[in-house]
This record gives sequence, C-alpha cells and structure tokens, in this order.
Amino acid sequence: MKNFSMLTQECTNERSLGDSVDAKAIHVFFAEAFLAASTTGQVTVGANDQQFEETLRKGYAFYKAIGAVSMEIDHIESDVLYENHDRVRVFYVAGYRKKDGQTVSLSFDVMYLVQRRLEGPKIFGFISGDEMAVFRQHGLVNAMGEPT
Repeated sequence: MKNFSMLTQECTNERSLGDSVDAKAIHVFFAEAFLAASTTGQVTVGANDQQFEETLRKGYAFYKAIGAVSMEIDHIESDVLYENHDRVRVFYVAGYRKKDGQTVSLSFDVMYLVQRRLEGPKIFGFISGDEMAVFRQHGLVNAMGEPT
C-alpha cells in the first residue's frame, strides 16, 4: 500500500526517539478507535485521544530508557483484505546502546489493519509480538521488565 509506506516513513519513529515525541504526527494516522493485540494474548481497545498521545510519550520514554537510538523501517508488505481495507506488515530494525556501550540491533514487525479513507489511510488495529521477551533475551530489561 503506497500511501501507508509514505505515512510510516513521514512519521518516523526516529523523530520520537529524539528530544520530544512527535505524538501529534503519529496519532493522525490512527482511526478514532483501534484494537491492539499482542502475541502474548493481551488485547486492548484504545481511543485516539489525549490519553493515546500520553501513552505514546511514555512508550518512547521507555524505549529511550532501555537504550533505543534508532528505529527504521526495513520493508513493508501489504495485502488487500476487503474493499478499502488492507493488512500491512511493517518490518522494523531498531538499534540499542546498552549501559556498557555494547550495541544491539533487533528486527521486529507489526501487523497493521488499515482502512483506506478519502483523507488517507487510518490504522484501526495492530498486532505485535512479545517485545519484552526479546528485550529480556538481549539484556535490555530485567525479569520485571525494567531497564537494566
């Protein structure tokens, strides 16, 4: 999906790993409400409101606390699901610097459910893997999920 590719690249995670989180720019790509699911079995429903922007700020603060220094899109795959609805799988590569200076590069992907609208694509759902397990495996967080 060409528009989604432009959307994700324009609204890069790199900006939000800097001094401030670009929450306003990120939230415009989400529908009024959306579903978030994880491979760990957790499912939540969110609203695209001020609380969502605060959640984005807290999320990026956590990534910075565990040493995230970069997050880029490697590639994107998409399939039409139904009229004006797509499944878009975005493959990311993220770089982390541990407290001891060692660097780690992690690859992950997120599956987005996207509705094509006149004003542009809107994410109405996404599915992500168990990132905490990966962070623990690479020593970025402890058993409690806290930055090491």
